Amino acid sequence: MLKTRFTEEFGIEHPIVCGGMTAVGRAELIAAVAEAGALGFLAALTQPTPEDLTREIARVRELTDKPFGVNLTILPTVNPVPYDEYRDAIVDSGVKIVETAGSNPEPHLPTFKAAGVKVIHKAVAVRHALKAERLGVDAISIDGFECAGHPGEDDIPGLVLINAAARKLRIPIIASGGIADGAGLVAALALGADAVNMGTRFVATTEAPVHENVKQQIVANDERATALIFRQFHNTARVARNAISDEITELSRRPGATFADIAHLASGERGRREVLGNGDMDGGLWWAGQAQGLIDEVLSCREVVDSIIADAEQIIEKRLAHMRS
Repeated sequence: MLKTRFTEEFGIEHPIVCGGMTAVGRAELIAAVAEAGALGFLAALTQPTPEDLTREIARVRELTDKPFGVNLTILPTVNPVPYDEYRDAIVDSGVKIVETAGSNPEPHLPTFKAAGVKVIHKAVAVRHALKAERLGVDAISIDGFECAGHPGEDDIPGLVLINAAARKLRIPIIASGGIADGAGLVAALALGADAVNMGTRFVATTEAPVHENVKQQIVANDERATALIFRQFHNTARVARNAISDEITELSRRPGATFADIAHLASGERGRREVLGNGDMDGGLWWAGQAQGLIDEVLSCREVVDSIIADAEQIIEKRLAHMRS
């Protein structure tokens, strides 16, 4: 068993996290991650209302008595989101671990702290991580350039970013981006992280609430099968490469292109409905990281976690130990 500051301070068996994923971070997946001894985060805003989030939290508790958390992603939106109400639903439900992402979590920290909630903040740059540490968060999840979603605009891969963060942060660090196996866990620990976060690997599990075509596509894809979009709009996103991402790339290269030119293709609702729901792999955008190249089969969450821990322990105890003279 691998013990770190993260497992000790957050009461988790293994130093593995399944971060909040829109439309994917639902009760059945998060409970399975918890039962495997890792830490999973429900995606709060996947639930249409704070009341729905309360019910989803209760559904997780029906499936597991182990620790889990809730992700609250704070972003500018066309239609205002009642973030305070989602926050209060988390607190009132007795959840003790929260993952914040997107904008500054400062307005919500006093409420979380008063309720004894530990806060992990996701960051894509050391400077942002240091600011979150000063604000009083309990841990940082640092996203390298390999990750799915929004890796920021600095293009710093995990091999450098995790190490750079570990040199300056005092609180536990969760390494994210490009990690899907035991070797990735060992590498992250060697760089100074206290745990790893995986998204794409947990999408390719039997419990993930997405169409089977999505899981099999992740297995079929290699490390080159992603695309970076929205770069010229300073909102870079890494997605699985498909016909829609290719069309967005082509349209975005045209002189004078604006986001309005691609909005119909980039719709999150379209991706959730056509890809995650219906299994049309060219029906919309869907998120996946370069870790696709490390995923060879669809497994249960327990199989994923157990194999990663077993492989990591073998690497540490045998491969690395034998290198010492």
